[in-house]
Amino acid sequence: MIGFLRGQLAEKGDGYITIDVNGVGYQVFVPGNSGAYLKSEGDEVLVYTALILREDNVSLFGFSSRGELDAFRKLTSVSGVGPKAGIAILSTINLDELKQAIVFEDAKSLQRANGIGKKTAERIVLELKDKFSADGSSAGFEGAGQTSAATAPQGGRAEAIDGLIALGYSRAEAAAALSNVEETDLTTEEYIKRALKNMF
Repeated sequence: MIGFLRGQLAEKGDGYITIDVNGVGYQVFVPGNSGAYLKSEGDEVLVYTALILREDNVSLFGFSSRGELDAFRKLTSVSGVGPKAGIAILSTINLDELKQAIVFEDAKSLQRANGIGKKTAERIVLELKDKFSADGSSAGFEGAGQTSAATAPQGGRAEAIDGLIALGYSRAEAAAALSNVEETDLTTEEYIKRALKNMF
């Protein structure tokens, strides 16, 4: 089992990179928005890997954080979601957006990914929603990134989400705007005002 690879970025292709590790080139499929893919040839890269074995193929998939790797494993555990679909989703939306989409049952955000239709997106939401606690934190997405509105203490913040929805915003939009509000002890009205500022 290959847990991670650290080496020099030798080549970039369509959806993959080749990492030179002490003279051995490993071809690794990565999300198009990952830090490893965005680096220049010759730069040092570190990717956490998943080895996928098929009867006629062995493929390595790499991610810039353990959180991304864990998300990939969760996604590919869903019936009908293969490695390419998992990579497509993580290439389209970041980890916080993925968490929010699943917690708030926003299947449309998942459909932005190439090859992900309505039924598949809804299945992902259905099968992964129980991986998150009621307040939106993940049971298994360690190292997923910055704290979002969903993972912050509830109360006024939760009521603010409902208030923003009443104003016509989607639950995902409200959560995304509130994720940039760092304070944790504001009133509902103050949360709404600051969230609205983040939207403009």
